[in-house]
Amino acid sequence: MLNDMRDRVVVQADGQLKTGRDVIVAALLGAEEFGFATTALVVEGCIMMRVCHLDTCPVGVATQNPVLRSRFSGKPEFVVTFMQFLAQEVREYLAELGFRSLDEAIGRSELLDVNGAIEHWKASGLDLSPILEGPAFAADAPRRHLRDQNHELDAHFDVGLIERSQDVIAHGGHVQIDLPIRNTERAVGTMLGNRVTLAHGEHGLPTGTIEVNLTGSAGQSFGAFLPAGITLRLEGDSNDYVGKGLSGGQIVVRPPKDATFDASQNVIAGNVIGYGATQGSMFLRGVVGERFLVRNSGATAVVEGVGDHALEYMTGGLAVILGATGRNLGAGMSGGAAYIYRLDRNLVNREALASGELELLELGSGDVEILRDLLEQHVAETGSTLAAGLLDDFEAESLNFVRVLPRDYAAVLQTRKDAAAEGLDPDGDVVWTRILEVTGG
Repeated sequence: MLNDMRDRVVVQADGQLKTGRDVIVAALLGAEEFGFATTALVVEGCIMMRVCHLDTCPVGVATQNPVLRSRFSGKPEFVVTFMQFLAQEVREYLAELGFRSLDEAIGRSELLDVNGAIEHWKASGLDLSPILEGPAFAADAPRRHLRDQNHELDAHFDVGLIERSQDVIAHGGHVQIDLPIRNTERAVGTMLGNRVTLAHGEHGLPTGTIEVNLTGSAGQSFGAFLPAGITLRLEGDSNDYVGKGLSGGQIVVRPPKDATFDASQNVIAGNVIGYGATQGSMFLRGVVGERFLVRNSGATAVVEGVGDHALEYMTGGLAVILGATGRNLGAGMSGGAAYIYRLDRNLVNREALASGELELLELGSGDVEILRDLLEQHVAETGSTLAAGLLDDFEAESLNFVRVLPRDYAAVLQTRKDAAAEGLDPDGDVVWTRILEVTGG
């Protein structure tokens, strides 16, 4: 409010909100949106066993086990009813305070009575005045969101891509687009991907339907949420979050063809590459920053070096790292696999290695063929001299790769493979019982 910005932002409060009184207190403190998580979960049937990560939830809320999931008794109507009761209580408090709407109550902190709390022994020495007392503002000063921001989407880089691709999106075919790009252009490909998904659903278009070739430096979130059918090729470099939420598309980033530096020793993209990706592929000729492929659940990526905390919380997909890694690799990794060249085991998350949660293995025959194919694709897409050198002596160099694989994930894959060989349903009760046995669930 001091900077005359209050009417341009939306303030949300959350954290243990349970009653209408909680909502009123948050509103009087200045909030206009209210987040409910734990309470709504309890309404749906959660009994707070705190075993969400173990796949053993006894009431079927947080589990993939079909036997346990059958115990889930929650319905959307339960949450609707809870919210209706909550709204009724909010209205009662508003009437008691003399307000006709919640908007009128926002920011009226002078109406909060805190004497009782301050005199309680638990609050001894607690000074709430910085929260409850502040500068005086005019009566007509805005205390809530009133002005929507103009995100200037009509001038976004993707507008031109959409115009040149709309015929292909509607009727099929192929289009190639060549354009320069600057690092002020953020989330390039995301709006285009939205049009593809609206028209064709989650499966997108056939591979290579829309090819976008760019030269220059891309801003943040290059190719975010890119669906199948779109290929983004960037000759230059990019900022953070390349391929965030990648959803089936392909992203290629390589240095300029006339570059004289060693690409394998230079940064090509920033931090948090491939965050939360679900499918698709990335080929990055160069080194990237920290937290590579965090929360990846299905995408494949080839890169020539990574920073700290790579593969953190990864649950699926495949990473191929052709160069050095930073420390703490694989922390919280519970699925997927990685092929890493000359891996220094001292840089792998120590707790995961000590507990046996992560296994460092030699490549099997199937892994070797997958690696060869990905290296060939990497050379074809980026002209990588590093990958080309590995392919020149592949039989020997393949022995230098280490397969990083979560122990329980490997056990689940093997169990499902054995079940399929026996003619059993991989998702049936028998197989799930075996999975629980081999994973200690």
